[in-house]
Amino acid sequence: MRFTATLLLSLALLSSGVVAEDAAQPPKVKHNYQSDVARLRKIVINSLYSHQEIFLRELISNANDALEKLRLVSLTNKAAWDGSDPLNITIKAVKNEDGKGGRLIVADTGIGMSPEELTTNLGTLAKSGTSDFLAKAEGGEATATGNLIGAFGLGFYSSFLVADRVEVASIPPKSEKNPNPVQHVFSSSADDSTFDVYPDPRGNTIGRGTEITLYLKPDAEEYLEPATLSALVHKHSAYSSTFPIYLFERWEEEVPEETPEEASAPTDSQDEPPVEPKESLGADSDDDEALVEDVTRDEETKVEPPPQKMVNVTREQWSRLNSQQPLWARDQKNITEDEYNSFYTSFFKDFGKPLAWQHFSGDAGSGTAFKALLFFPTKLPEDYWQKPLEYKSKDVKLMVKRVFITSDLGDQALPQWASWVKVVIDAEDLPLNVSRETLQSNRFMKQLRALILKRMIQLFAKISEGDDKAKFDKMQETYGSVIKLGAVEDSKNREKLASLARFSTNHRNETTFDQYLERMKKGQKQIFYLAEIGKKPADLAQSVFIEKLHARGYEVLLLTEPLDEILLGHLREWKNVPFQDAAKAGLKFGDEDLDPEEEKERMKQLEEDFKPLVDYLKKEIGDTVRDVVLSQRLVKSPCAIVADAHGYTANVQKMMTASQAKGNRGGILHDYMLKAKVLEINPYSPLIEGLLRRVKDLPTEDEERDIDSEEELQEVTSILIDGALVRSGFDVPDSNKVDRVLRRSLGVSETADPHVEIKPAPPIASKDDEPFDQGGSAAVVEDEDDGKPRVILPDHLKDKISLEMEEIDEDGNVVMHDEL
Repeated sequence: MRFTATLLLSLALLSSGVVAEDAAQPPKVKHNYQSDVARLRKIVINSLYSHQEIFLRELISNANDALEKLRLVSLTNKAAWDGSDPLNITIKAVKNEDGKGGRLIVADTGIGMSPEELTTNLGTLAKSGTSDFLAKAEGGEATATGNLIGAFGLGFYSSFLVADRVEVASIPPKSEKNPNPVQHVFSSSADDSTFDVYPDPRGNTIGRGTEITLYLKPDAEEYLEPATLSALVHKHSAYSSTFPIYLFERWEEEVPEETPEEASAPTDSQDEPPVEPKESLGADSDDDEALVEDVTRDEETKVEPPPQKMVNVTREQWSRLNSQQPLWARDQKNITEDEYNSFYTSFFKDFGKPLAWQHFSGDAGSGTAFKALLFFPTKLPEDYWQKPLEYKSKDVKLMVKRVFITSDLGDQALPQWASWVKVVIDAEDLPLNVSRETLQSNRFMKQLRALILKRMIQLFAKISEGDDKAKFDKMQETYGSVIKLGAVEDSKNREKLASLARFSTNHRNETTFDQYLERMKKGQKQIFYLAEIGKKPADLAQSVFIEKLHARGYEVLLLTEPLDEILLGHLREWKNVPFQDAAKAGLKFGDEDLDPEEEKERMKQLEEDFKPLVDYLKKEIGDTVRDVVLSQRLVKSPCAIVADAHGYTANVQKMMTASQAKGNRGGILHDYMLKAKVLEINPYSPLIEGLLRRVKDLPTEDEERDIDSEEELQEVTSILIDGALVRSGFDVPDSNKVDRVLRRSLGVSETADPHVEIKPAPPIASKDDEPFDQGGSAAVVEDEDDGKPRVILPDHLKDKISLEMEEIDEDGNVVMHDEL
């Protein structure tokens, strides 16, 4: 690292005012800006850049270009730079002695500029020295352009965002045309319509390169703080330059004061105190006695050392800000896992290790080459599920030639399901606006969005197909619901994401749709599923809806997450095999055509035998269900309420009810779907057989009616239906029926009320009745003698507060009293 003595000396001279005023000053050459350039420059300064902090990024980019130009020129001209001194960028903040304001110095040891170049490049708006350099390089023999960033020539003018006045001292390297270059200064103020270019009265203080001094505005004094400058460099330019960027830091530190003896002691190390020689013992002396004498002597002569005086000293150092190289630009074969983890932690400020990553490069299809790193964090941000509508992606870092451009992708932002991913993408070239803050074209952004999603799906698939079971389990725990959300939201990638989703079944803990299809029974034409939010799969497997499916060995997807049934509703089928909700009417196993004729005849006979019960239930059930049929799905349960083909299942109805509670009211169709239910009865259940016998025993119209028997049957039927609603997951409209039956079976009156004494609440309290706490406070206490409540006021409030109290008699009436 080269920090020239002349540079530091010149700064000291300027700050102390040592430069003699009567020294021979070379004549200043005053230049006028081009026509209307002064006014246009104000527009550029005040309107082009949306963030004040951009100035440092622009100056560092210009410095990088100057260094890169020197390196390229030296390939054919060793006199420009022979490699003996390092190439770097330095940043130094100098505060004024009065503590108000100061200046910021950004310097480089690059190509430098002659007075003509200072006039042309800095005095002409939008004149890009980098563009001219590239044009000459392309027209000549040079082919390697390096990492040259500047293209518009406007970066320098961002200095006036924070500075009232800017001075640029620069000197080019020696060349055949200019064997003895002279350091010149470009000077201009934000409001001036002119600028000055003149030989630097300090002489050659730089050696080679450019030094930009910004005299900061009062509202820009924050940029005198090293912490602020360091944060800006890390945000925008930590990877923009392959050359070192150094920041000058100065701080106060408390250290022990050195005595003159300590300061002048001829020791090899001033950090270590001198070691005193040990006393030797005589050859004839006893070891034990000598040991006792030695300890006693130490105890007698032991003196507490006086407390050491502490003094404040000023420490200074140059700290490198871009020591970490851009990992995405390296060959991934040479990068270790620890390096990926370290980069992820430092770049994205996430102290947990990433779950997985993908390092890739390519062409976006529009001629834009790029390199990228994509990371899956181990856990999702808390706001991702808690505030899904407010959560936005913050960790897609778009760079151009390693200069940070934006994290806001605008209309092409990642969809909600993918907004948590952490990506850094470095493009070789993009159609940026002149301030390099926004993109002029959205084409690349559309390609970028699709590219990131594609890589995310590939990484999910890689983890799913890998042998690392722990990583796969962690992925399912963290991203299982995210994958399902993606399949719902992203129609373009729906099938790819749905193939990665995992579901529990009544046979195994997890399966994919493809794996389910491989295990389908002969003749099975549907994928069976059953959904109920919040239930455990083991409990859902005991549902009445899948009793026969489970008994016959059919596999049923058990959907327990809110997104599961929504996903199946969007898919409708998987590889031409439709989904069948086991909680809906019309359940078919797929092998009905294989049943023997006697089985079909037996079903017809059952329908005929149970017709009296079916008719009776239709009459008694009212509008609770649409129809009553014999069930093909029940084994042990006597009956169940299933949704019609176009009705709401209990699970969907719960979600719809929650939606209505938030203000979403349904219409006529919604009401119809709520009532579209079917009561299925199990003809093999003893309870149903007993109910059939009771119905058949009912008297005909010609016979005498037994009112008590009919009412009892109606009550049994009502309880049976309520039980079916409960088992099927629906709400029961009247829960008092069971209570009445229990009362009657225990011989308790059905109309008897509980014997509970209700104590009325006290009357409405007025403000004057409120008790006060200590310090303006009163307290209601109970007198130890008579037990009556009293109000005790502090002495300082007795003359300031009046209280009114009401007494209530045994009947709850207010007893009137005179004013206290």
